[in-house]
Amino acid sequence: MHGIPVSSGIAIGYAHLLSHTALEVVHYVLPRNLVHEEIARFDAALESTRNELEGLRSNRPVYAAAEFDAFLDLHLMILADEHITLTSRKMIEHEQCNAEWALKVQMDALVAEFEAFEDAYLSERKTDVVQVVERVLKKLTGQPGYVPPVDNQGVKMILVAHDVSPADLIQLKPHQFAAILTDLGGATSHTAIIARGLSTPCVVGLHHARQLLRENDLVIVDGTQGVIMVNPEEPVLVEYRLLQSQWEEERKKLRRLKTTPAQTLDGTAIELHANIELPDDLPEVFENGATGIGLFRSEFLFLNRDVLPDEEEQFTAYRRVAESMKGMPVTIRTFDLGADKQLNGAQRVASNPALGLRAIRFCLAEPQLFRTQLRALLRASLYGNVKILIPMLSGASEINQTLQFITDTRKRLDEEGIPYDRQIKIGGMIEIPAAALSMDTFVKKLDFLSIGTNDLIQYTLAVDRTDEEVAHLYDPLHPAVLFLLSHIIGSAIKAAVPISVCGEMAGNVSYTRLLLGFGLRNFSMNPSQLLPVKQCVLGTDLSEISTLMQRMLRANDPNKIRELLEKLNCNL
Repeated sequence: MHGIPVSSGIAIGYAHLLSHTALEVVHYVLPRNLVHEEIARFDAALESTRNELEGLRSNRPVYAAAEFDAFLDLHLMILADEHITLTSRKMIEHEQCNAEWALKVQMDALVAEFEAFEDAYLSERKTDVVQVVERVLKKLTGQPGYVPPVDNQGVKMILVAHDVSPADLIQLKPHQFAAILTDLGGATSHTAIIARGLSTPCVVGLHHARQLLRENDLVIVDGTQGVIMVNPEEPVLVEYRLLQSQWEEERKKLRRLKTTPAQTLDGTAIELHANIELPDDLPEVFENGATGIGLFRSEFLFLNRDVLPDEEEQFTAYRRVAESMKGMPVTIRTFDLGADKQLNGAQRVASNPALGLRAIRFCLAEPQLFRTQLRALLRASLYGNVKILIPMLSGASEINQTLQFITDTRKRLDEEGIPYDRQIKIGGMIEIPAAALSMDTFVKKLDFLSIGTNDLIQYTLAVDRTDEEVAHLYDPLHPAVLFLLSHIIGSAIKAAVPISVCGEMAGNVSYTRLLLGFGLRNFSMNPSQLLPVKQCVLGTDLSEISTLMQRMLRANDPNKIRELLEKLNCNL
């Protein structure tokens, strides 16, 4: 079976099927004199669920990933959402229906809204809605908790579930499952994020694994390739035991590289920075030996909440990261909110949010929000080596407007006597083809640049990589993409403007030498990808790859480009 690999590694063990019973919800009409009691029953179920989630937070296991608290906050916010609470109560009162039915109707409406989002992260949040509502429904119907007791008795077990919430996953952690398989889920689901934090091989989106697998089936899980093998023959089993041993040994070797300076065989120093979403990601940054934060996605401070973070909350988060990095560079991107994200309950409607009011466009359209963030960023700059990165710039007009906002904010801080780093660097992301073709303007007006390869490839090829029907057309090795990357990096080097790559290509070891050959010397990626990339850097001689790079740029045949890439990576 094939699914979506979300947490790497190889596991071999016996299937343990987590029971999954679909919650059947009936619809019936209540006599008017019982409506008040039904609302009280509904409120009691909400309160019981809230206490359950608060209890999980109060007794947070030491092994829980840093994201666990954020996940619980999200589920508590969903539980308090007016669609779940107020609208459900009104429906019970006006339609005299049972609480279970009202709750299910509101859940279906919320799920439909999330499914309409083009943003992969937001679309995945429908799973969180369902998980929260299921908890309440179980309280209403008197069904037992989702997680049954498990006794592995020392046997390596593979957890197989239709779906499993992050809270249930944390509760199952003491049973030390060798791997996790689910029918539902995607790469950005919270279950996937928690699994990565637990360093447990995990494959999601298998569709029918829960139906097809039987209890105690022998299972091989390749969490790197997303492949599942059931009851394999002995030669396959022997091969994967060897691969598992090699994988574990390789991880041990990589950990030894944590403090090794990243430089090529010919002595060229390379900066390897980390991408983070929240300050709680810092332990993983240090664990993998990053020499800076290349991308702090500040929008994650804004998502999935009813009240937006004020200046003080933002300042505290930015200051915490800046101080923790002890003088190492911290690049904070202004929020990349878009037309498909709710703010204070206001939903903007756009036929194509990816091309609509998002990132810097949104910031310029909401000046008060933007000024608040800029104040917090400038104030935090006093406590470390902070840089400000502006997303989705397309040309001189947006750059000029943004720089004017920053100038005005600095002036206000000066008037108030509030200190900040007067030498703070302002950079821009190159993620729109128009920006890539306007490098002369960007290098003149900005202090540094960062290439967002995810959007650059998506916009260049007109391919939504989250759409499974066209995702196969999303190709980092398309000749047009390679031309743009070469042009962007070359233009920045010529102008002596620092440039980095912070998209997925930076953390994919298959493209490390490709980017090095283009002249890139600063990479920023998910912390877990740092050590494999460092290993590749340490084994690369820049003088040996220049010829192949020129041949790749001249090639127009994708197959030829892939053939040359294999040669480039021949000794990895």
